[in-house]
Amino acid sequence: MSAPLSNVRPDPDPLLREIAHYIAHHPITSEEALSTAHYCLLDSLGCAFQALEFPACVQRLGPIVPGATLSPGARVPGTMHELDPVRAAFNLGAMIRWLDFNDTWLAAEWGHPSDNLGGIISLADYLHRSAKKSFTVGDILHWCIKAHEVQGILALENSFNRVGLDHVILVRIATTAVACGMLDLDESAIIQALSNAWLDGGALRTYRHAPNTGPRKSWAAGDATSRGIWHALMAQAGEPGYPSALSATLWGFQDVLFKEQTLTLSQPLDSYVMENVLFKISFPAEFHSQTAVEAAIKLHPQIKDRLSEIAQIEIHTHESAIRIIDKTGPLHNPADRDHCLQYMIAIGLLKGQLTAEDYEDEAAADPRIDQLRELMTVQEDSSYTTSYLDPAERSIANRLTIHFRDGTQLEPVEVLYPVGHRFRRAEGIPLLMEKYRTNLLRIFPEEKTKEITALCEDQATLASTPINTFIDLFLPSH
Repeated sequence: MSAPLSNVRPDPDPLLREIAHYIAHHPITSEEALSTAHYCLLDSLGCAFQALEFPACVQRLGPIVPGATLSPGARVPGTMHELDPVRAAFNLGAMIRWLDFNDTWLAAEWGHPSDNLGGIISLADYLHRSAKKSFTVGDILHWCIKAHEVQGILALENSFNRVGLDHVILVRIATTAVACGMLDLDESAIIQALSNAWLDGGALRTYRHAPNTGPRKSWAAGDATSRGIWHALMAQAGEPGYPSALSATLWGFQDVLFKEQTLTLSQPLDSYVMENVLFKISFPAEFHSQTAVEAAIKLHPQIKDRLSEIAQIEIHTHESAIRIIDKTGPLHNPADRDHCLQYMIAIGLLKGQLTAEDYEDEAAADPRIDQLRELMTVQEDSSYTTSYLDPAERSIANRLTIHFRDGTQLEPVEVLYPVGHRFRRAEGIPLLMEKYRTNLLRIFPEEKTKEITALCEDQATLASTPINTFIDLFLPSH
């Protein structure tokens, strides 16, 4: 006869306690992190505004059912929507992520930490407008750094994609944590909320991979950050938690969904992730391909008039790129194309650029794209993989070699670090601000854009600006 199960509740899992303590008590003192967060905020909003040019994104915005608005509620920048903070978080989170153009973090698990801004901005705007708590843009930067840190440090050693779970699980965890902090919940309540967020399990990565790649990958982060706001509000209302949500034998997250591995934080939580985050500046493309596209664009002038002479396009890359975006066969939609290494390289070679419009059906109908894809071979360069995994390097290297039918070849073009890498910050930030101005001009006239840009370039003044005043800058005039 088996012994009865013990119903004595253990102390909360150490991981839950460590995250909760960081959220409730750890100061942010890094000037580099605060400056980088400033640019992260602007870039993320710019990505959101660009997404509004795409009907597939716009049709997913607004209340969950017609008329389900809230006043005073959270305003969705660039739109007329005024919503409860959970639905507003979905809206803004989906907009930021839609074109795969916001920041990136690459480790054992990759992801896009600025996905959390959909929840952070929406909750702050709602709380401020409803007079429950005041927030400045500086407060947003503070919580953005902490969200980046929770998501990114969890990603360093814990590979969720290896067990089939999508990386947006970490958006849900990070947003839950910082939303609790924004609501001034104590450590105990943060632990309750985090335990429930982990018990949600995780979305499957099915929608990111052949043969099922589709638009859910563009709104999955909006779903995750909105769920984080929901969990925080539930905890504020007194929802209890589950202390061994991660470690419970047989029924905990680790045993059920993580192959009995222990979730770990490989280093103390501070501001490392924001300081080292990767910006997507030049191209709206899956980050493992960024250097490959840059190499293709460099090759464009040399091959644009010799396309019919190309015999082979040799691609040397790192293991993660092969596993995630090395794709042959038909590509069914924009989401499929922006996760195909060969497609993105072909566009760079053909056009000397890569824009979000290049993933749409009209651009994809160019027969030369598939002709070039057929000529491509993809091989791993083990040194690139090693450098990619090295915390001191974190390169995302690619090398392209063009071979011609007459037996000649062009000098290989190698790019080790994308322009959005920390190693290229001095080069990248002016380009990032130009990207931001371009995205503002998509929805605002030039004079309004100048007004917004002038405020945004003054970091000290912007940090002291109330969140509702800041968001009102981005509301349509009609």
